[in-house]
Amino acid sequence: MLDSASRETASGIDEIDRARAQEYALLATLLARSPDRELLAGLARLQGDASPIGMAHAALAEAAMRTSEESVGREYFALFAGLEGGSLLPYASHYLTGALYGRPLVRLRETLRQLGVEKAPERSEPEDHAAILCEIMAGLAGGSIAASAGADREFFGAHLSPWVRTFFVDLERAEPADFYARVGALGRIFVDVEAEGFARV
Repeated sequence: MLDSASRETASGIDEIDRARAQEYALLATLLARSPDRELLAGLARLQGDASPIGMAHAALAEAAMRTSEESVGREYFALFAGLEGGSLLPYASHYLTGALYGRPLVRLRETLRQLGVEKAPERSEPEDHAAILCEIMAGLAGGSIAASAGADREFFGAHLSPWVRTFFVDLERAEPADFYARVGALGRIFVDVEAEGFARV
């Protein structure tokens, strides 16, 4: 979890922003760790509809129903922690500069300082990990990170938009991915919806 120096209740958040925050929180959780039995059972109950997001939810639910905690754990390890050449590095610095701990991380840390957000001590990965960025967006959209109006749009534009869609496409197409291919599809579709929504503002 991230620590925020300034938090407020989310009672003033409208339903759209609450749904956005939930979507980001789901992506953050699935990118931070492989799902356990309880989370898989919850995902299996996701309801879909005819919208692109709804169909992505339905596909994720179906994938959750036919996998197991052990199987998805092996998949997660192969994708994000394995020694194979196909492993993904879900960091902004890697996608934007080809190296870890690059200038994108420096710029992100300055933004987090301005927001009063600090990485929790138990988190070992750099802050530009896709899971952490999704967690921050969940906080901005849902109101648990106090910020000025439009801060979520600015954060998305500066720290996710330049690279995160490409990462989700890579995840969707990665050879070891089965369950996580559906996570990649959901992420790709959701960030497209976000980008379109922000473009209208």
